[in-house]
Formats: sequence, C-alpha cells, structure tokens
Amino acid sequence: MKAKEELPECPVAITVSMIGSKWKLLIIRNLLVRSWRFNELKRNLDGISQKVLTDSLRSMEEDGIITRTVYPEVPPHVEYALSELGESMRPILNAMQQWGEAYKNTF
Repeated sequence: MKAKEELPECPVAITVSMIGSKWKLLIIRNLLVRSWRFNELKRNLDGISQKVLTDSLRSMEEDGIITRTVYPEVPPHVEYALSELGESMRPILNAMQQWGEAYKNTF
C-alpha cells in the first residue's frame, strides 16, 4: 500500500490512481462475481496482454485491492479475489454500471 504522503491531495485523484485504468476496472468487475485464475481472466478480458494483466494484478495486490492465493499443487494453482478494501469498491462499480446503462438507453 502507498504511504499517506504518497497519495494525491484530491480524493477523486486517489481513487483514479488506484483503479483508473480500463483493465483494472474490468478486472475488478470480474472479481466482484467470484475468484478467478490468471488464465481465466486473460481469456475473459479480450485484448489484454499477459504483461498488462500481470502488472495490473501486481499493482492492485500491492495497493491492497485484491488478494492472491497460491495453492500448493502441481502445477501451481493461483486465484485472485477482492480483498475487503476491494469489495468496498462495489458501490462505485454499481454506480458506473447504472450510469452506463442509462447512457446506453438514451440512444
């Protein structure tokens, strides 16, 4: 997690810095439903590169938004899930979904 001194002054800027990329938002959208494995996410997020997915997951794990659980199996089984902090973003994504649906219905 970032130290308080490293965060922007503006609360909106803080939120954007945490989830402001297209891919992070879509990863969170998926994790709101259930835990996902890396390759499941990669297949579901059409157009994302392996590097961008890896970097996004690492960044969100460092920020405390997601958890990474490694199961001691062969081959290794890793699952990503929302942390309590990540789960607290549910209302934000729900509001974005509602707005998107309303906007789409204006046409």
